[in-house]
Amino acid sequence: MQLVAGADGVTRCWWGAEPEIYRDYHDSEWGRAVTDDTRLFEKICLEGFQSGLSWLTILRKRENFRNAFDGFDPGIVARYGEQEIERLLDDDGIVRHAGKIRSTINNASRALELIKKKGSLSDYFWSWAEPETAAPTSLEATTPVSTALAKDLKQRGWSFVGPTTAYAFMQAMGLVNDHLDGCDARDECAATRRHAIDSFL
Repeated sequence: MQLVAGADGVTRCWWGAEPEIYRDYHDSEWGRAVTDDTRLFEKICLEGFQSGLSWLTILRKRENFRNAFDGFDPGIVARYGEQEIERLLDDDGIVRHAGKIRSTINNASRALELIKKKGSLSDYFWSWAEPETAAPTSLEATTPVSTALAKDLKQRGWSFVGPTTAYAFMQAMGLVNDHLDGCDARDECAATRRHAIDSFL
């Protein structure tokens, strides 16, 4: 693992150096605390679509996904039926995988149940936030917390939410800070995490 100093003077985690869409994602999104329910739902769904593919593939199609899934509003997606499924399977702007499409619709219903029980997706997911620790020296695919989160979600009826998917979601939404020591984004992400964690205490 290493840092990369860009021509723009910004020091980044190696994976966020190229291409430009990754740089933008690294610099402005990945690891910053997200507490908006729609964005949390969108991300966990997109991580499910990413299974077996690269995140770059999903990132390039993200706006298409948003348009296709009504902005990932779980209240709308939960009402999708066979007509919407056929529409999505015909949409070459997204990943046309019937199992993942049906999973997203299922998970929308499960999200509504979770909101009713916990108050919000944000309240639920931020209860799984990792404490701030020293910067990582390696990036793991799973952690005990992501494994427990995936297990809990599955028990609640969610699908396509294994430990690896759960951890990628945690990293991206700021539930853990995996920017490397010396990365220009690390301190900013830590600050957004502290604010989010404090708001849920």
